[in-house]
Formats: sequence, C-alpha cells, structure tokens
Amino acid sequence: MFDDPGDEAAMVRLEDVHLKLASAGGEVNILRGIDLSVRAGETVSVVGPSGSGKSTMMMVIAGLERPTAGRVTIAGRALGALGEDDLALFRRDAIGIVFQAFHLIPTMTALENVAVPLEFAGRRDAFARAAAELKAVGLGHRLDHYPGQLSGGEQQRTALARAFAVEPRLLLADEPTGNLDGETGGHIIDLMFALQARRGTTLLLITHDPALAARCGRTVKLVDGRILDESDADFAVTRAAGADD
Repeated sequence: MFDDPGDEAAMVRLEDVHLKLASAGGEVNILRGIDLSVRAGETVSVVGPSGSGKSTMMMVIAGLERPTAGRVTIAGRALGALGEDDLALFRRDAIGIVFQAFHLIPTMTALENVAVPLEFAGRRDAFARAAAELKAVGLGHRLDHYPGQLSGGEQQRTALARAFAVEPRLLLADEPTGNLDGETGGHIIDLMFALQARRGTTLLLITHDPALAARCGRTVKLVDGRILDESDADFAVTRAAGADD
C-alpha cells in the first residue's frame, strides 16, 4: 500500500520493488516489496537500522541498481523501460546525488569538477555555469583549487554545487555530513536546504541524525527491507531516537 496514494504526479514512485542479490551464503533479500510515493518538491528523510536497505533503495531510485521485481518511476519515466544509455542520460539530466564521500576527481579543480556534468550535457556555458554554482555555495574564491587543497566542508560544498548545477528535479543525499564535524555539517545542511527550497527540488535524504530527519517534511523508516507504516508505534520511537546506517 502506498504511503501517499493520492498523488498522481509523484516525482518518485516505487511499486512493490524487490531486490535480491547473490552472496557466498546464497541469495539475499535486500528490498522486500517497497511501495513509496514522493511528491514533486517534497523533502523526505529515510531512517532505519544498519542493513535495512536505505542506501540500496536510493541506488534503485537513482537507476544505479536494477530491481529484481517491481516498478520504479521517476519524474514520470519508468526506469525499467530504459536501456543503459538512456538511463544514464536521464540520470544526468534529472537526478543529482550527494554521497557521504565527496567523489570529486582529484586531478580536476573545483571549477572543472562542477563543469563535468554540464559538459556531458552539452552546455556551451558549462564553465560559466559551474563558476556561478560555486559562488552560490560560497566558493567563488576557490575555483582553481584542487580537492586536496580544499577542506572537507569545501569539498562537500563543491559536491553540492555539482549536484545542483544541472538543475535536477530530484536530489538524493546519502549521509551528506557523515565525514564532517558537527559545525561544518550543520552549515552544509543549511546550504542544501536553502538550495532545495530556492529551486523547488525534490529531496530524499538518508540520515542517522533525528534532528536532521525532522527538518524534512516527512520521515520514512526502513526495517529489514520494508517500509514501516507510519501508524506503527515503533515509527515514533525511531523518529525520536534515530538509527545508524
């Protein structure tokens, strides 16, 4: 049953999604029938214990992992109907991703890192756009610095600039402050929510921090590859206490 069944124009829609992966000990059920609907412009936090399938669900939504069964629809496009090339193009144009690790190219400057997806998209103004995005996250003075010359917070700001540069309709953030100290992480989160609100981007955020989860309009809890019904008493406990990824 969908947690938001009335929305016909969902940005994210998962219908009975299953994922099984082979392991040395046999087949493992990672996702066990996920139903989820996220409206355009909505902010949703995803919480749950380690191994519950949070990051895997995010990978499925991004089209980086194909489900074993079920249907995944993002911005009205059924991902299962797309070949690998079309899926990569769709992901490039519609989805921004921010990970705990910054995933910057070490041999490229901050400006070049942000310009890469814009160049792939055929934008003639790739570098001008990249410079504007870096200025928007407070790094206008660090355009020519390499990742190794940037602090952790500056690297994650660069990653945010890169994610927002192509104006994605959906931003996926997997523990974006996991490698940062509390104060720096707080600045990054404030910046991320400010950019999201300004651009109306749909946000799906994995976090173990209950205070951060509560900043989103809705919280979804995963347990053992299933979404826990929000009417369940355990859900309130999780929202209050948080959970490790």
